[in-house]
Amino acid sequence: MPSILIVDDEPGVRSALGGVLRDEGYEVDAVDSGEACLERLGRQAYDVVVLDIWLPGMDGLATLARMRERQIEVQVVIISGHGNIESAVRAIKMGAFDFVEKPLSLEKTVLVVRNALRQRRLEAENQALRAKVDAPHIMVGESYAMAKLREQVAMAAPTNGRVLIFGENGTGKELVARNIHQLSRRRTGPFVEVNCAAIPEELIESELFGHVRGAFTGAVADRRGKFEAAHGGTIFLDEIADMSLKTQATVLRVLQEQVMEPVGGSTRIKVDARVLAATNKDLTAEIRAGRFREDLYFRLNVVPIFVPPLRERQEDIPLLADHFMAMLAREYGRRPKTFEPDALIALQRYAWPGNVRELRNLVERLMIMVPGERISSRDLTFLDPGATTVLSQAPPISASAPLHDARDQFEREYILRALAAQQGNISRTAEVLGVERSNLYRKMRAFGINPPRKVDDEEPA
Repeated sequence: MPSILIVDDEPGVRSALGGVLRDEGYEVDAVDSGEACLERLGRQAYDVVVLDIWLPGMDGLATLARMRERQIEVQVVIISGHGNIESAVRAIKMGAFDFVEKPLSLEKTVLVVRNALRQRRLEAENQALRAKVDAPHIMVGESYAMAKLREQVAMAAPTNGRVLIFGENGTGKELVARNIHQLSRRRTGPFVEVNCAAIPEELIESELFGHVRGAFTGAVADRRGKFEAAHGGTIFLDEIADMSLKTQATVLRVLQEQVMEPVGGSTRIKVDARVLAATNKDLTAEIRAGRFREDLYFRLNVVPIFVPPLRERQEDIPLLADHFMAMLAREYGRRPKTFEPDALIALQRYAWPGNVRELRNLVERLMIMVPGERISSRDLTFLDPGATTVLSQAPPISASAPLHDARDQFEREYILRALAAQQGNISRTAEVLGVERSNLYRKMRAFGINPPRKVDDEEPA
């Protein structure tokens, strides 16, 4: 049942308005001052506050300002006397929903309250839909590599700088781009993705910049391009290295001048879109081979971000597997299956040449094909045995790395191999390594290693 708080120093107004709103089926409370209003809002959530401007002590505008400072999410309807219309307009600019002039028309006041409640419902539904849309775009992982990646995204997002995202296929470069957009000042604007590798060379300029009717065979009507569609938001150019040199030159000109011309047209269109780009190729090698323009590289590479492959963050694999399982269970309308410890170890030992995308597809396969509620290593025998070597092959240590870093890297890999050998059992691993169990937990935390779930020993408090 919707709840309403009336704030007015006149007992007659509180009584009459409260009675009418209760008759409408609302829960109604009433206080006589701004201070009492703030105190009540600190203890209880309301859907609508009906707030008088003239109040003893703290007036209505000051009360509204305090509510906004404290980020209290509630619709506010202002009650204003004839001489306070200017103040009521100020309140609207401060975020109030509407105002009702005194002497009150109870019928009009009820109508305004009803509209405020409808607006609150719409905003709640919008937030729920946005949360649902954003849910698949969560960056899952607690490894050191993911912590650094989140830190880079958080630093780059609020700026307007161009970002060039590097990483192998399937690592989640688009996910990083979407997170940058969602954390930016342009998050309310469009996010437009262009897969440069999927568009034929003869059509990519039309796709990016649009075309006018008759520009080429098949152009039967004017069409907006992706850059224009992204105006006020973000355009993500995926696989940027697959553009032809001719298209690269046109993109460079748009980046320099912030204007574009549709194919076959002469009208210059101003565009205001933040550019994020991604590639799985070594662009410096592409430049040396004459396949990528060096000047475009420098234009795009303002903020470089590298997305690590999954094999370099094995400790995130259990979290990702559970995340995809929960997501797919909702999608299929089924109960999520549980990964046994030996299954998680098998997943962590696999090298994941297809990275996170391959893991997501594998979890979907398990969701569909495994008949029981639990997934064990027996359900993963189809994994390529030649690729299950990630935990036994540590990445090479640079000869120029500091001794402390090299020692930490060796120790981390040694612990991971011991955990794999003991099927994730912490007690047996600690015994094999000759250390106290609590000391092993501290080491694992320090190195960002998450213990496999559902093991038979509990972490000490």
